[in-house]
Amino acid sequence: MEAPKTATASASDAKLHFLDYWRIIRIRKVIILAVFLLVMITVTVVTSIMQEFYSSTARIRVEKDTPDIALWGMTGGAQPYDPYFLTTEFEVLKSSTILYPVIEKLQLQRKYRERFKTQSDWTVQAAAEVLGQELDAKQFRNTSIIEITALNPDKNLAADIANTTAEVYEDYRETSRTDQTGRGLITLTNQLADLNRKVQERSDKVDKLRLELKVPDAVAEGGGPFQSIMADETRRMLGNQTEIHTRLTMNKELLANLRSKTGDSLRYTLNVNRPTPLLQTLLADLTIAEQQKARLSPDFGPQHPEVERVNGVLAKINSQIDEVVSGILNSLQAQIDTDQATLVAIKERFEESKEEEAKLIAKYRPYMREKKELDTLRRMQEAMTLQLTQENINAAISKKSSVRTIDRAEPGLRPVKPRKGLNIALGAIAGLLLGVGLAFFIEYLDTSVKTIDDVEQALGAPVLGVIPQNVSNLLKEGPESPHAEAYRVLRTNLLFSRKDPNLRTITVVSGGAGEGKSTTIFNLAAIFAQQGSRVLIVDSDLRRPSLHKLFNVANNLGLTNFLLKQNKLEEVVQTTSIPTLDFLPSGKLPSSSMGILNSGAMRAFIDEAKSRYDFVFFDSPPIMGVSDAAILASEVDLAVLVVQYRKYPQQMTLRAKQMVEKVGGRLMGVVLNNINISQDSYYYYYSGYYYDYYSKNDESRPPGEKGGKDGSKSGVELKKKY
Repeated sequence: MEAPKTATASASDAKLHFLDYWRIIRIRKVIILAVFLLVMITVTVVTSIMQEFYSSTARIRVEKDTPDIALWGMTGGAQPYDPYFLTTEFEVLKSSTILYPVIEKLQLQRKYRERFKTQSDWTVQAAAEVLGQELDAKQFRNTSIIEITALNPDKNLAADIANTTAEVYEDYRETSRTDQTGRGLITLTNQLADLNRKVQERSDKVDKLRLELKVPDAVAEGGGPFQSIMADETRRMLGNQTEIHTRLTMNKELLANLRSKTGDSLRYTLNVNRPTPLLQTLLADLTIAEQQKARLSPDFGPQHPEVERVNGVLAKINSQIDEVVSGILNSLQAQIDTDQATLVAIKERFEESKEEEAKLIAKYRPYMREKKELDTLRRMQEAMTLQLTQENINAAISKKSSVRTIDRAEPGLRPVKPRKGLNIALGAIAGLLLGVGLAFFIEYLDTSVKTIDDVEQALGAPVLGVIPQNVSNLLKEGPESPHAEAYRVLRTNLLFSRKDPNLRTITVVSGGAGEGKSTTIFNLAAIFAQQGSRVLIVDSDLRRPSLHKLFNVANNLGLTNFLLKQNKLEEVVQTTSIPTLDFLPSGKLPSSSMGILNSGAMRAFIDEAKSRYDFVFFDSPPIMGVSDAAILASEVDLAVLVVQYRKYPQQMTLRAKQMVEKVGGRLMGVVLNNINISQDSYYYYYSGYYYDYYSKNDESRPPGEKGGKDGSKSGVELKKKY
């Protein structure tokens, strides 16, 4: 159940956040429009006076150099991929190697002088800088085609520059290939001649050493004595040594196994591992004799002639078997001794062969070293001869064209710079973004009170009312004025905010001058009086009184005259056109108001006025400028802080609230004044609805029944109270 609530709250926050941005744009729309028009006009003027340029493009196909005929060791097909090849050629196209010849062919030094209207011809370097800026080379998609684009106010010259650049680049590639091939052939020829001389000298030296050292043909042709004379014998000895060593190991293991056995076990083990025909025959005869004895034993005794005969045969066979077994063991031992002696002889012979081989190697080493060097030089000679032959043939035959123009540049039909439509469109976007950005930046720097949230968060005080812009005298506009409803809302909130009905003396303060506190207290008192309450409004601003101007009366007699006991209260209080509304001007201004407002007479006056009237309203000067407002806030029951919309910083308003609280005043809340309802839709539902409603009611009435300025009977008419 919580998920839908969270989603709804998030959507609401996002919507309010967007409305805050929209509110800033509406409020700062003049700045946005001014910046937008300024940027648009500037871009349009600059674009209109910019010089027009024409563009021409020549397209060339660029590949690596390849021969028309594939030679041995070479390929005429596709070259290995080089990711930097075309990038390198772009830089070559814009280098002085290409640009200087183009400048010379097209006489661009003189043409640039005429174009830029200078006194003398340009240098080649200066002309190359301009040409490099107006010349561009880029790859056409993922191909080996390069597009050479030239910009110039003269469309024919732009085409000539692009075509001439392509021609100069093609000549440069051909010349570079020819020069490079020629230099290579000369270098290869010189190197081959020097190599031939070295081969001949080395060959003579090898022949001389062969005669001196008497090197046999086998060594000279085979490449080394250890590979010719001793190679076969060494391989044979190593083979015999391996064979004998294997046989010796096996015989030793067999002899050790046989010596660990006796009797029939020895006989049969020997018959399995070293079988001989005689031993096999004797063992077979022994088996037959034992079978005969086994048949005779149950029927005849040991003394029976047949039994004695069989026993004699068995004894003779066993004796013969023992002699054969002994002979086989002796033969096996003899073979082991022979193999051991043979291994010793082979080892000695192998060592002798190694010594002989070492002597031969040492003897023939100078010859073999020189012969090895000769073989290396000959291989180099063959490779270089083949390379020189290839290069000579390659230089003699034709080559495929590595650079070829596929599209020549033609004069442009219309200018490509400046792009007026695009520039104006980008200027419009930039102007709009800059204007919006500046508006938000100014809004960010503006720390004044803008919204009800600003008041409640910064001051921690409730907003009692929101007063729209251009509010005038409600006594002139009449009770049905569209502005009157804002003050009725203020009156209602003020009454409901009171905790005690006896709190009936009210002062309206503000942080700075011009925030509309006098107008607010005047209209608020009029609304209270129109609702039937007996109201006294006192102009206690002894610095710059202004309420008498709203009532259109003189300010000769008033509060100061009463407090100084020059006149009685009945003589200074004046009535208005509303029977329940009385007015007390400030009177003649004293040299110092401090002693007057902060006196017992002032406190006695407040008590007396409170006893005669339902509500008493006191006007005051700005609380930040003088101390009068703070004194009044401490003496009356309630204080209301008026804050003008977007005028003073929030810190100033916060300081005004703190000053009221420090002197013990009871701040009921804040009134936001001078709100532009039509501009700031944030406050529409606070006051705009009533304004529209009453405006429509006024339009539906007959002209003679409209109140306010069109013949209202509620105009200000003051006279003495008593």
